[in-house]
Amino acid sequence: MIKAIIIVSALLIVLDLYVFRGLYHFIDVDQGALRRAYIISYWTISGVVILAMIVMIIYFNLIRTEHPIFWLVFASFFSILFIPKVIFSGFLLVDDFFNAAGYGYMKIANSGTDWERRRFITKIGLGISAFMVGAFAYGVTKGKYAFRVLSNEISSRKLPAAFDGLRIVQLSDAHLGSFVRDYEPIKRMVDMVNELNPDLILFTGDMVNEHAQEAEGWEPVFAALKAKHGKYSVFGNHDYAHYGPWNKEEQADSVSRLKKVHAAMGFRLLEDEHVRLNIGGEFITLVGVHNWGKGFGEIGDLKKAMVGVDQDGFKVLLSHDPTHFEYQVQGKTNIDLTLSGHTHGMQMGLEIPALGIKLSPISFRYKRWAGLYQEGEQFIHVNRGMGVLGFPGRVGMAPEVTLIELKRLG
Repeated sequence: MIKAIIIVSALLIVLDLYVFRGLYHFIDVDQGALRRAYIISYWTISGVVILAMIVMIIYFNLIRTEHPIFWLVFASFFSILFIPKVIFSGFLLVDDFFNAAGYGYMKIANSGTDWERRRFITKIGLGISAFMVGAFAYGVTKGKYAFRVLSNEISSRKLPAAFDGLRIVQLSDAHLGSFVRDYEPIKRMVDMVNELNPDLILFTGDMVNEHAQEAEGWEPVFAALKAKHGKYSVFGNHDYAHYGPWNKEEQADSVSRLKKVHAAMGFRLLEDEHVRLNIGGEFITLVGVHNWGKGFGEIGDLKKAMVGVDQDGFKVLLSHDPTHFEYQVQGKTNIDLTLSGHTHGMQMGLEIPALGIKLSPISFRYKRWAGLYQEGEQFIHVNRGMGVLGFPGRVGMAPEVTLIELKRLG
């Protein structure tokens, strides 16, 4: 712990010194009062953040589990300040490199001309960083509650006529512990879903961050979700209590309690199994597996879930992690539609559909990270999630309610 405190503190201090020096050049040095105010305010804020970080490291498990509101406030302020500082330091570093190269060239060439330091790139970085401060402030206060409905249409010759026009709402990654019992935003989301008049509601995992206790109390909110032909769910990697300070017995207890929460919310939890949906004597199959994710626990047993499934019928798979599609579904089964979540779109990015722009750092980790993808006659939809984790906000990656309408071809 001491080693971690020293390393983290040293890194934050070095970053602050570098950013402080870069910003100092934009302060009018002839105005002593302004200069003193800058120095005092900058290092007071930075000192408080560093001290808070040390406290968080020392009492991390206690604060995270017993005082989540303090963790939420700290993570919000830290994100607003830290990420723009990193961005600004990157631009500053580029400017310093060119300035050093220019100064070195003048000395080697012995031109006798003093190199005039250029700050053009730094000014651009300062503008972008100032914008990011505002963007992250919005993200942690309003952005994480700005639910949007994204609609997709999927067509298949295998879809029975009775299911033509079936409306599926997909929800994913609630991470209810991050809402700290703030029920109202989720109640508004529930109203949005019910206004869509869904036939099915499918939840694709990560109801909690660490433990079932985070979801207890939320049962009436999710029970208000209405669907004509039922509500179904699966577990995600965070639903097994593997990420908290829990022993095996406590993990098993959490899993048991979370199953009861799903039931009380009105979800039929699918555990490596399938169910047949009957409309007018015609059927499709819902298949649900435990979490299977490359690097995030390969628990689910798809083969077990598929035993007895009508191989010629239309099939929908609920599997939390989209890497499952890549490793075990695509080209290896004839599952028609896979629904996943997990990535959150990294809760930050830039999407402008009209211009074909869809960017997020998470794309370096996941080939399919948000939205609908088609591989041959197989589809996968990756929901951007409704909750937050780690970074307590969303910037350019709004929480998502997915509406999927099934259409019959031919």
